[in-house]
Parts: sequence; C-alpha cells; structure tokens
Amino acid sequence: MKICLDTNAYSSFKKGNQNIREIMENADEIFVPATVLGELYSGFQIGNLTEKNLSELNEFLSKPGVSIIPTNTDIAFRYGFITKDLRKQGTPIPTNDMWIAAANMDKGSVLLSRDKHFKEIPGLLVLDF
Repeated sequence: MKICLDTNAYSSFKKGNQNIREIMENADEIFVPATVLGELYSGFQIGNLTEKNLSELNEFLSKPGVSIIPTNTDIAFRYGFITKDLRKQGTPIPTNDMWIAAANMDKGSVLLSRDKHFKEIPGLLVLDF
C-alpha cells in the first residue's frame, strides 16, 4: 500500500502512535506532500525545538521508500477540480488540505489523517488512525 502523510499523521508518528508506526512499517511507499513540509517547518519555527525537529524530519525523509511530493502542474490542475467540487457541494475545507489531497490523489495513495473534512473530497482515499 502507498500512503501519504498529513501533518497530523507525521506529528502523531513522532509522538509514538503505534497505529501509525505499524501502517508505515507495512507501507510500500510513504509520500510527504510539499504542503505538509511547509506546515511542519512553520510549526518547527514557532516551537522551541526547531533544530531537533528539523534534524529528525530530515532523517525521516532520507529513509528508503519515503518521498516528497513536489507541487507540479498536474497537482495544481487537480487542486482546481477539488476546489470546484467542494464549492459545488457547499463543503469547503482549508486550502492547504486541498493541496494535500491533490498531491495524494496524484500518487494514487491513501491519505493518513485525523481530519474528518477530507472525507468531503470525492475519490480521496483516507485512513484515520
């Protein structure tokens, strides 16, 4: 299974969540969207353990099977459709989460997230932990 991490999934993993650890250990590939990196980096800058958190994240990103999903034109195009669909449904969600969903869908992976609003996106596979 290919999985994609939402920001709260990575944070829970770092806090020792056993469910996430097991899912990640059994995953064929683990994706981290650039938008998630931005959210993590901003949190690290606000917090008191910036260097430690950056070091741990870089170590995680360097592991075999872990890849960053850069934002590209295909993802931007998919983001446009997600925005349209959510507006049409009357179920808007945070902008960053639409970018995360678009990146996830581009890779055909399952999104690991605790955010219930991702279920509003047609065709998005979400796994709560």
